Amino acid sequence: MKTILKKALLINACLLSAFTAFAQDNINPIPTAMPSLVIAPDARGGGMGDAGVATAPDVYSQHWNPAKYAFSPSKAGFGLSYTPWLRKIVNEVALVYGVGYYKLGNENNQALSASIRYFSIGDVNITDQYGEFLQKVAPYEMAFDIGYSRKLTETFSGGVTVRYIRTDYSGANEEISAGNAWAADVAGYNESYINIGQSESLLSFGFNISNIGTKISTDGGSRNDYLPTNLRVGASLMYPVNDVSTLSFSVDLNKYLVPTPPVLKERGEGQTDEEYNEMKAKYDNDMKDYRTGNPISGIFKSFGDAPGGFSEELKEIMWSLGAEYDYDNKFRLRTGYFHENKMKGNRQYMSFGAGFKLTAFQLDVAYMLATAQQNPLDQTLRFSLAFDIDAMKNLFK
Repeated sequence: MKTILKKALLINACLLSAFTAFAQDNINPIPTAMPSLVIAPDARGGGMGDAGVATAPDVYSQHWNPAKYAFSPSKAGFGLSYTPWLRKIVNEVALVYGVGYYKLGNENNQALSASIRYFSIGDVNITDQYGEFLQKVAPYEMAFDIGYSRKLTETFSGGVTVRYIRTDYSGANEEISAGNAWAADVAGYNESYINIGQSESLLSFGFNISNIGTKISTDGGSRNDYLPTNLRVGASLMYPVNDVSTLSFSVDLNKYLVPTPPVLKERGEGQTDEEYNEMKAKYDNDMKDYRTGNPISGIFKSFGDAPGGFSEELKEIMWSLGAEYDYDNKFRLRTGYFHENKMKGNRQYMSFGAGFKLTAFQLDVAYMLATAQQNPLDQTLRFSLAFDIDAMKNLFK
């Protein structure tokens, strides 16, 4: 008995193509499992071109940089977000994200945080080879994590996160099984005030090494795939325009800390059978090492293993630029740009966003416009809500 899962395969292929490209001349992307782990879950970061490692702390810092929670001005908060996916094709695929944090002690210099991420493929009807309905399944990817952050100095904080990951497409294909993995994030954040002219501005720096962990298998262990381990570093400058408004500029740099897959070159003109077979044997050996490699050693290997040398390593760096205008901490406008080299996936897009804050809660929206290839989020509105626990308590006093 065979299962027919056109929808599941279509969604999965589109999800992967958002972060990779098909192998061809001058194209050598870095494939990973669970690409949903790197989808920006909130509309604030999404509206700034996916920049967020050094922006001012907010409820959604868990994804961008958990170390920022130690500098959060509020005692506690939680948020919910919804990101539709492939809206032009189907209506059921989406990322749902919930997050919260709580600052510990009277000094408020440390915090606990947690989040859950659920990427739903929607309902898939399973039929036999004759087209007769058998059952309905709901494939998904999910992750749950707990983080801890603490101020180590007056200006610097560190944070760690432990994450459980699960993907389950098993009901849609007899050859696929559920996969499980563990991962961790290590992050740091620094903020200090500098004088620009007559104005005191906030300059922030941050880094986050995310998804450091085990491999994951969805075929019972025959093949183990790398998680999207990622290094994100960035800076942000918040400048006061006047007494009630500020303007912030942010930049993020990202690089996957995953080995680059080897490339089998085409047979050269005049190359003998023996020479080609030697090249093919080396490729097969390199591919075996790639598939069986340790993910921790792969982190260090990822800085110098690109087949094209240092120039290709530079092409693996993605960058984001973002800007945010804040009026009286009540209304915000945002824009940004994200760039990935054509050789590594060609994700390039502009983003726009806005935020509205009313005492205890904040609503953010974001809109993305692809400038290169088609993107699953192209021309899609995204929403996120954030709630300030301190402000909510004050409402009931």
